[in-house]
Amino acid sequence: MTLTREQAMEFAEDKPSNPSDNETFGSISQRRYSRRGVLKGALMTGTALAIAGLSRPGQASMDARFAFDEISHGVDETHHVAPGYDADILLRWGDALFPDSPAFDPANQTEASQLRQFGYNNDFIGMIPISDDRAVLCVNHEYTNEELMFPGLGDQEKKDFADMTEALVKVEMAAHGGTVVEVTRDANGKWKADTNGKMNRRITASTPMRLSGPAAGHARVQTKADPNGTTVLGTINNCAGGITPWGTYLMAEENFNGYFWGKDALDAHPEAAALKRYGAPGQWYAWGKFDTRFDITKEPNEVNRFGWVVEVDVMDPTSTPVKRTALGRFKHEGAETIVNKDGRLVVYMGDDQRFDYLYKFVTKGTVNMQDRAANKDLLDEGTLYVAKFDDQGGVTWMPLIHGQGPLTAENGFKDQGDVLISTRLAADALGATKMDRPEDVQANPKTGHVYVMLTNNSKRKADQVDGPNPRAENSFGQIVELTPPDMDHAATMAKWSLLVVCGDPAKPDVNAQWNSQTTENGWFASPDNCTVDPDGRLWISTDQGSAWAKSGTADGIWALETEGALRGTGKMFFRVPIGAEMCGPCFSEDGATLFVAVQHPASDGVKNYTGFERESSFEDPATRWPDFKDGMPPRPSVVMITKQGGGKIGV
Repeated sequence: MTLTREQAMEFAEDKPSNPSDNETFGSISQRRYSRRGVLKGALMTGTALAIAGLSRPGQASMDARFAFDEISHGVDETHHVAPGYDADILLRWGDALFPDSPAFDPANQTEASQLRQFGYNNDFIGMIPISDDRAVLCVNHEYTNEELMFPGLGDQEKKDFADMTEALVKVEMAAHGGTVVEVTRDANGKWKADTNGKMNRRITASTPMRLSGPAAGHARVQTKADPNGTTVLGTINNCAGGITPWGTYLMAEENFNGYFWGKDALDAHPEAAALKRYGAPGQWYAWGKFDTRFDITKEPNEVNRFGWVVEVDVMDPTSTPVKRTALGRFKHEGAETIVNKDGRLVVYMGDDQRFDYLYKFVTKGTVNMQDRAANKDLLDEGTLYVAKFDDQGGVTWMPLIHGQGPLTAENGFKDQGDVLISTRLAADALGATKMDRPEDVQANPKTGHVYVMLTNNSKRKADQVDGPNPRAENSFGQIVELTPPDMDHAATMAKWSLLVVCGDPAKPDVNAQWNSQTTENGWFASPDNCTVDPDGRLWISTDQGSAWAKSGTADGIWALETEGALRGTGKMFFRVPIGAEMCGPCFSEDGATLFVAVQHPASDGVKNYTGFERESSFEDPATRWPDFKDGMPPRPSVVMITKQGGGKIGV
């Protein structure tokens, strides 16, 4: 197949690599919500809605928690925000981060210039306050689109990367990773990047990093360049992430498999079965053509050094980022944290692929908010769990500990390092529940509820539906709410229910489920990231990929009611330009600014964009957002949303 970068990732995520016969979330959900107990493929009923806590027609109207006039569904070349709000560009690909940063010149890009500029395809956004009007902004740069980045290339995967040079690959590597930049707020409530910020730094696919935790030094992470197995160069495909309570930045490595070469030699690799479970090597980039690290035939273990959560001490720009192996190795969508009632830290994580799993990590030690340094290695010791759902509304968190249950040497797990390097295989062995692409997972510190974004799963068959995954051929996704007992996030049990089943409720064949108060613009499809604002309200961002034409609307931000009689009511707040994905919603500490990331404008599904109907390229994009200047390509950007006249967002 010849695919654009987005299509390659979508295809990989849509192609399950889980061969286990573990039960699916869809079949569990269906049993829970079916009146007859077991009715595979049945639709959710009014009774099911009541069980889930959704309102039904006939309930009394009530006050909404979100006070703004929603915008409408649609798709065009620019962004849109609710009336009474400003949506200003804060940072664009190529913008200066340091006093000596060169001006952005898209026709003459170099590795040296990109290392001093804001990277490409901004995804996760995290904010660490320094004062009321100064903060550190942390932004992931997930991947690159060479057909939109560089002149004269088109889609290189179709051409076997014939036109990619080593110099261009080095630019791509420099555009990956993350940006740490200080931002300041002026008297009008608008933020700007401070190029003189002492904490400013770029983290790339070549930045030296340290491996820590149980898999550090393991034979399976040792390479020719690093025989000790403790030093890694770079981080890649950083999707969502997290900020710890002590102010460090967690970068989650997701589709690392796509960067490695050697598909033709996969069966001869000593870890062929494990690599296939992770979909590696994908060979989506030309990196393996010039860098032997990314060729499994030349460096068999390098692939095992990616797929982790990376912790960065942003307050020390000279610090070495650390890959925390205790949190497991899989396609991490994010790593959101909450301090448990007993002081331990809990990290919730989704493995973003069809039929993969939901995880959490509970630290052994407790968070010390009086001594930041005491938390330095907190993430190196603790227990990683994977979720198993039942049709009575229960969740069991199963520990992935060597020697317990099937996780033994007899089954291929010689030690805890093996369990963590092959987390997916260990979770298969435990019988974890297969999910519909678990992405961002966010705990609400005010209510204790946990929200799991299940983006979609068009490959789920009618005999594979279950409770949390209630639809076959699920193109639109759903949101699952977890309720830990007595707000104890470290507990090994929890309850689950469906918050919404996404898609257009006006189309009977979609089988969507929303509160009856949701308007024609309040529904959404493919929930991806989420955030909880300072008032405890939930906001959702979406990623339909090239399938946006199925819903007929671009991705965006929706406010979503989670409590009371309006539970399950959506409200549209922001919309991205054609071909873009909505990422990274993040509120300032006072709730007066919402930062969002607009990723890969002009890329996804542009063949379905009426009047354009072809693939985009550097010279001929579907939109030139946000600059709209001839010769300037579309630029992934961070947008800051503020209320005209000041005040909290959505109030």
